[in-house]
Amino acid sequence: MEVGRVLLAEPRGFCAGVEMAIKALTWLVRAFDEPVYCYHEIVHNKLVVERFEALGVVFVEDIDEVPAGAPVMLSAHGSAPDVVRQAHGVGGYTVDAVCPLVTKVHHEVKTRARKGFQIVYVGHEGHEEAVGTIAVAPENMHRVEHPDEIDALPELGDNVAVLAQTTLSHRDWSGVLDAAIERWPTLWSPGRSDLCFATTNRQGALLDLVDRCDAVVVIGSTNSSNTRALVKLAEEAGCPRVVWINRADELPDDLSGTVGVTAGASAPDEVVEAVLATLAPADGIEVVRHTEEDEYFPPPRNLRDLLAAIRGFAGFGFGAPPPVAHFDDRSVGASKALSALDRI
Repeated sequence: MEVGRVLLAEPRGFCAGVEMAIKALTWLVRAFDEPVYCYHEIVHNKLVVERFEALGVVFVEDIDEVPAGAPVMLSAHGSAPDVVRQAHGVGGYTVDAVCPLVTKVHHEVKTRARKGFQIVYVGHEGHEEAVGTIAVAPENMHRVEHPDEIDALPELGDNVAVLAQTTLSHRDWSGVLDAAIERWPTLWSPGRSDLCFATTNRQGALLDLVDRCDAVVVIGSTNSSNTRALVKLAEEAGCPRVVWINRADELPDDLSGTVGVTAGASAPDEVVEAVLATLAPADGIEVVRHTEEDEYFPPPRNLRDLLAAIRGFAGFGFGAPPPVAHFDDRSVGASKALSALDRI
């Protein structure tokens, strides 16, 4: 491998929602001695899931697989209302780690459905986020993925809304939106885009560097929608070679010239570091900064309350200092929290 220079996209890797979900599951594992159950993969990254499995976390595809009284976490992608109710009924302690941006879309679905709208939902078939969102008001939802599917939809009346899976690319979304507006000129859409700002930022960062690259390496798992969007974007931008990997040892050994590197929103930064070390560019690494990200999503409230109670109990009667007024989650990154858990 004779890589001359690496162009490193910024931002890349963990978004605020993924940070929150990984840390929430980490804190839940620390809070309970018995195995923690998680409905669906906590985030779409196989390396993260494997690390939690090694720590005893059990990932399930059906709440019926959760033993009565076991601690349960619901994944970042959002769950169907029936699943949330069932989890609270079965679990001894249930935490919903849904990304707040997905919660926003669920709220929009409920509001529009209550007002009698039929909803065109742009999302990938079978994706956990799409499944959970459609289940909020299934009788009002019509899922599409491509512009040509708009004309195939039945007559929906005068009150039509359009919403989106948060991890879509702008290109996927805008094409369908244009087709929907052409069919329903009075179409309602949210004032603030449903598309995840982190997904958009990572795509913008990639576009900032792709024209200068002989190849682009995209890091992330194959079931990650936002990572798939990055791969597609690089290909559509005309990059001569796009390499999609989950870990550094999957890198081909014939990369050369200028190589761009980016990572999907659920890919750990430690993998990025391993990729950079493997590429070992002779002329160094240039960070291509698209924008700054400082968004932070706190853990779900009931998890914060649990952690505060545990800290207070642990200090009671043992000469420990009094517990702090709040749990300082923001000061700890997800990768650091997970690494610390490995050492327990």
